Amino acid sequence: MSDTGRQSFTDKAGAAMKPDSQKSTTEQLGDHFKGTGDSIASTFQPQSEKSTSQKAGDTLSSNSNNNDDSLLAKAKNVVGMGEKK
Repeated sequence: MSDTGRQSFTDKAGAAMKPDSQKSTTEQLGDHFKGTGDSIASTFQPQSEKSTSQKAGDTLSSNSNNNDDSLLAKAKNVVGMGEKK
């Protein structure tokens, strides 16, 4: 379960599993804004105040703001579902 004020893990997974090529512009923008908002919330929430599940979720989604791709993004790139760079 995600912490209060953070994007739910099911929303993140749902957005990540659908290829960008199958998303409408509205969906892509929504995913971008939700992800950015969650990243900002992660930055301002001290590690000491995060639940164990939130720490794990941030690790899996690379929400540490160091510009690394998340594990999920890396997996999508491997199977050809990721963003074109």
